[in-house]
Amino acid sequence: MLEESEKRNLLNVDDYQVLAKTKLPHSLYEYLASGTADATTLRENRDAFARWYLRPRAMRPVGRISTRMVLFGQGLSMPVFCSPAGVHALCHPDGECATARVCQDLGLLFGLSQHATKSIEQVAAAAPQSHRYYQAYILKDRSITARLVQRAIQAGYSGIFLTVDSVRFGYREADARNGFDALPSPHRLANYDEVRQQNLDQTYNAKTHLAWDQNSELLFEQNVSWKDVTWLKEEVCGGLPLIVKGIMTAEDAVLAIEAGADAIMVSNHGGRQLDTCLGSIDVLPEVVMAVGGRVPVLLDGGVRRGTDVVKALALGAAAVGLGKPLFFALACGGESSLKDMLEILQTEIEVAMALCGCETISDIQSSHITRHPGGHFQSRL
Repeated sequence: MLEESEKRNLLNVDDYQVLAKTKLPHSLYEYLASGTADATTLRENRDAFARWYLRPRAMRPVGRISTRMVLFGQGLSMPVFCSPAGVHALCHPDGECATARVCQDLGLLFGLSQHATKSIEQVAAAAPQSHRYYQAYILKDRSITARLVQRAIQAGYSGIFLTVDSVRFGYREADARNGFDALPSPHRLANYDEVRQQNLDQTYNAKTHLAWDQNSELLFEQNVSWKDVTWLKEEVCGGLPLIVKGIMTAEDAVLAIEAGADAIMVSNHGGRQLDTCLGSIDVLPEVVMAVGGRVPVLLDGGVRRGTDVVKALALGAAAVGLGKPLFFALACGGESSLKDMLEILQTEIEVAMALCGCETISDIQSSHITRHPGGHFQSRL
């Protein structure tokens, strides 16, 4: 339980990270908060948002602000979703079940990671009315990938994320320095339980590398191609929308659509993969231009303020995801803290919309955003 003095100091998304740092073991906090190599892209995800500026509009009716939106036919309360990120139970005993319940209560989309600490079925039972998408990797044994997706379909998940930026994991130096080389007992990657006879748990906890995630990459197929996207879409997904996550160039956005993607997700894995690539918000305009309205474009990486959300929407994103902040809110006070944090973000979005003269999400346009006058801005329209 949070002390009253702690609650009073939780006024924005970053405040939850500050408090979580005092509550989590050092090695676990660093695992959640760090990037890869020099953490250049981790910082860039945040810094890039600061180079985009909103253009306020006055004297427009905004008495009925609504953050509601529709994605693939599902009504959502705001254009913010919980990005698929594994091991929530490291921060709260109920793990992904807790996060999914909060999303159910608030009407948000929840992405369940293949590397979750609660299973596909456990999360579905915990939040049966939630909007749930399942996130997959292409494993060396593609039959396991297919079975996991099919389990999600059977459990009522309504969309599939396919992460395509992880044939290798960026080297997590912070984990190596802190001795974070295995998933702490008694936690496990719950979705691999039914294939445990293949010793997948021993693979991701093999301790053959100094950093835990480097062990996990041994599970993933490295000889992948866009044909794998087509295979997943046509033979496995059962008609569910397929979102290709981890796109950071216009070229790959086009190839993903040609392979069958129903949406593109601009993401650099929270700065945990290729260091020195751009922040996700700076990549968004070229991806949106390349997509040309054929499919929705989503984004995550560095979103911490309601103004960040409005900036991303003005540049053409349909919705944005949160990753790291979910863990920190859970660590602070479980479901109640996560719900409070998301409600703070919604309030910030509403204020930003009102001051930009936007009453609905569809009112947010490219005319509401610009680069700093010292830089260069080119409208996407």
